[in-house]
Amino acid sequence: MSVSLPPFQVFLDSHREDVYRFLVALVGPNEAEDCFQETFLGALRAYPRLRDAKNLRGWVLTIAHRKAMDHHRSRARRAEPMAEMPERGATPGHETDPALWNMVRALPPRQRAAVVGRYVNDLSYREIARITGGTEQAARRNAADGIVKLKEAWER
Repeated sequence: MSVSLPPFQVFLDSHREDVYRFLVALVGPNEAEDCFQETFLGALRAYPRLRDAKNLRGWVLTIAHRKAMDHHRSRARRAEPMAEMPERGATPGHETDPALWNMVRALPPRQRAAVVGRYVNDLSYREIARITGGTEQAARRNAADGIVKLKEAWER
């Protein structure tokens, strides 16, 4: 049995915050807005072809993940000036600490996606696997490995 789709604006309003937080963690605050717009433009184009609304959150986060990966690939092809690393905040792990988010963005793509999916968007490992195109076990391993790397980087 399929679930009917809500109007696109209702869909966008329901998922905008999760998608934006996901993208900020994957590409950083400076690039998140562009990726956000690309995500919802892609979703708008594909929305009329969807057959049901069982997991719209997972569907749009998959699109966001792909747009973030496209961003990283295009960024690797062009030169960018180096920015100074911000000072570490006094509270390790604080969600607004720029140094922590720089470390998250430095993780390999699958580890970054697993860590962000699990600890920022509270996704299950099954949802992370579907978004990243891997297995549930790989998502679990990537999240664990990513956390280990973050702890090691933080302690340096």
